Amino acid sequence: MPASHTSKLGLFFSDHHRWLLRHVHRQLSNRPDAEDTAAETFCQLLAARVDPASIEQPRAYLSTIARRLISDRLRRRRLEQAYLERLMLLPEALAPSPEETHLLLEALHAIDRSLAGLPLVVKRAFLMSQLDGLTYAEIGRRLDVSERTVGRYMTQALRQCYLSGVQS
Repeated sequence: MPASHTSKLGLFFSDHHRWLLRHVHRQLSNRPDAEDTAAETFCQLLAARVDPASIEQPRAYLSTIARRLISDRLRRRRLEQAYLERLMLLPEALAPSPEETHLLLEALHAIDRSLAGLPLVVKRAFLMSQLDGLTYAEIGRRLDVSERTVGRYMTQALRQCYLSGVQS
């Protein structure tokens, strides 16, 4: 990366970091999460290789990236919470170890990321099949769709998982 680009990024960071951190902190009300989100926002800017001088409205640009990251963070937390609540229902003898729980949560996050662009009903059908072990007929009854439609949903979800490298 050329020195001029690096210095532009440094100036951009120093000009907007404090504002972004306050902006994100107001939304999250949690300083560590706000710091992580602000840092992730600038990392995404770096990864995109965007020339900071070309950004006409830097705060709107950073705010959009941060909003998406906050949404992702909240969705991951809800997913984790739902999974942990389900684990609490298992008999102690069947409960996974802390290491297994960590690996399972990582797998859930990977699946969640891979399904992110799909309609909610497709995600629900996939999760009912994979996590709850329901048949297509049972899923169809719960979602009020035909078994054939459930099959199409599963094909969509599995294709997304395959394309993103997630193995179900």
